[in-house]
Amino acid sequence: MLFRSRLYALSLLFALPCLAVAETLPLKLDRTFKRLPAQSEPGVAFISADSLEARQGDQLEASGKVELRQDGRVVKADHLLYEQEKQDVYADGNVSIMQGETVVNGPRLKMNLDLDVGEMAQPEFIIGENNARGTAAVMNLEGRQRQTFRSAVYTTCPAGNDDWLIRMSTLELDRDRQVGVAYNARVEFKSVPFLYTPWMDFALNDDKRSGFLGPVFGSTNSGGSEITLPYFWDIAPNLDVTFSPRHISKRGTQFNNEMRYLQPRYSGEINADVLAGDRVSGLDRSHFGIKHRHDLGSGFSAAVDANVVSDDAYYRDLAGALSGTSQANLLREGVVSYAGYGWNASARVQRYQTLQDPLAPVAIPYRRQPQLTLSTSRQFADSTVSLSSEYVDYRHPSWVSGQRLVINPSISYPLLNEPGYFLTPKLALHYTSYALDANNLSGIPNTQRTVPMFSVDGGLIFERNDSFLGNDYMQTLEPRAYYVRIPYRDQSFLPNFDSALAPFSFSQIFTENRFLGSDRVGDADMMTLALTSRVIDGDDGTERLRVAIAERFTFQTPQVNLGASADTNSRSDILLMLGGTMTRAWYLDSQLQFNPNQSYTQNYSAAARYNPETGKLLNLGYRYARDSLRQMDLSGQWPLFGRWHGVGRINYSLRDDRLLEALGGLEYNAACWSVRVVVQSFATATNERATGIFTQLELSDLIRVGADPLEALRISVPGYIKLNELPADKPEQGLH
Repeated sequence: MLFRSRLYALSLLFALPCLAVAETLPLKLDRTFKRLPAQSEPGVAFISADSLEARQGDQLEASGKVELRQDGRVVKADHLLYEQEKQDVYADGNVSIMQGETVVNGPRLKMNLDLDVGEMAQPEFIIGENNARGTAAVMNLEGRQRQTFRSAVYTTCPAGNDDWLIRMSTLELDRDRQVGVAYNARVEFKSVPFLYTPWMDFALNDDKRSGFLGPVFGSTNSGGSEITLPYFWDIAPNLDVTFSPRHISKRGTQFNNEMRYLQPRYSGEINADVLAGDRVSGLDRSHFGIKHRHDLGSGFSAAVDANVVSDDAYYRDLAGALSGTSQANLLREGVVSYAGYGWNASARVQRYQTLQDPLAPVAIPYRRQPQLTLSTSRQFADSTVSLSSEYVDYRHPSWVSGQRLVINPSISYPLLNEPGYFLTPKLALHYTSYALDANNLSGIPNTQRTVPMFSVDGGLIFERNDSFLGNDYMQTLEPRAYYVRIPYRDQSFLPNFDSALAPFSFSQIFTENRFLGSDRVGDADMMTLALTSRVIDGDDGTERLRVAIAERFTFQTPQVNLGASADTNSRSDILLMLGGTMTRAWYLDSQLQFNPNQSYTQNYSAAARYNPETGKLLNLGYRYARDSLRQMDLSGQWPLFGRWHGVGRINYSLRDDRLLEALGGLEYNAACWSVRVVVQSFATATNERATGIFTQLELSDLIRVGADPLEALRISVPGYIKLNELPADKPEQGLH
């Protein structure tokens, strides 16, 4: 009955106008039907054309700008014959089928509207948002959401450009499952076949699919040439595994395996890599790693991050990326945390695997087993009351071990707190208790330390509006004073589990303690004075310029120190800062530390970035530290000629006359493919260097073949961008 009702509805649409027209004349319409909505009654077809003619029997013939709509599918042609009883459609002359994001054009079409089956000869198709296109000898319609193309060719290159193609004996598209399947597929680049597979499937959307990924080719000085052929197994929407066998010519075959999982309450990844019988070292090499994050509910969470390798030289010899070759301490920790009702708490067990360089031994860190923390910050009226506390059991194979308890409450109250000025005193108490046991060769007694701490932070903010070269700006002047008073407590007999002298900087100079960690609390009777001025763009709020100067004045010589004699000078080093987004293209960041007592520069750094437009980038940097460091750093990405870009970095130690890192490469970006060739070399250990060659061909929206240099480029060249991700409005760079 439903089938017959569809016929009657369609017949009625065309029969009624025929009653007023002689049967021997073609039916002339004003294309009113074209304005009927596509979402009309399901199953009913609507036809519009320049002319319609009802033939004997149940046939309708449409000519001139014919358009048939049915359930979101549109068929266009110059001529169409429709048999109502059988629901058969015959179309010819510039035939086009449009459904969703798929458009198929061809000279002729035969299809059945009721069964959604049919055939088109010599189709040309466009699929998806990336405008993938292709041709075939024949297209078979096998349902509304299924098409099969015989002797098909596929590419994502724009029309008129066939730089790369996939030739297939059969291509099946299933829109219900959003899956494409290709048989006897051969990938050609510049008419040269270089990959073949008897079968492959791929997603028609952004969903992941099982299958082989692009092979990775590479070469290193320690392992020789190598090839990796990854296979991705999509077990479930929230579970997948990647198997990556890696053949290294000098060493053998390494099996790399990664599993990722994702659930509403937890997620993580597991890595297991094995190289049995390394032909160079004679060792069985392996790596195991796990990262797991778990939401336990009610504010509780847990995490595990653990790694273990078979030997000290594992990363130097086998790291997949050169950036991983210099790892020294591999973290192994588990933590349970709580956050809620204004409280934060955690319980952690932490240790490291230390990978030693025989020519430059690395100190083994303390183990924390366990570390317990509890903290909160509360507002009472206008005051802020805070508490931070910690209990740690420190363990070490040769250094003194023991437990440490730290309780550090504080209260601050803003006497003044207005947009133009502030004044905030703070009172804190730092209590520490030690219980020492193993390796206590010096007989350090169990002891406690209590240190009161007082500070006052105040400042003013002046603003004025101004203009320069027709641009409106706001300039600020911000004087600030910070006073801290901490009485002296003898701490020379205490162990040092985690303390170090904090780097002297703008952030540290406005803190109470001169030391990082909790084993040393520096005595203080000092005042910090600073003056900052900023120039802010009135149009978009960009900080065009920031200039700052700060110095700390000591009224009483500090007596608490770590391994160095006390500084008896009443004046600290002077800190200077200059930076900001100077223009649309120039960014500057520089700091200088000057010793006024000895009249020399302690250290300084300067970094400038020139980025006039996307794809054009230069980074210049210089770092200096008296008696220890002089380094020059230059990196960039720049168009050379045509579609070629250069990318590179040089990091050179002037003090040691040694090249720390060198990277150089070329990139070519065409309309639908790109190629990258990058060479990188840097020091990994004393008298050791790692050198790698990356060559990669990327066929847009299909596959990457070769060693991936993108991680190395993004780490070594700050601001680097992938060229084929540039927007399409950059024709001057030859990019689309």
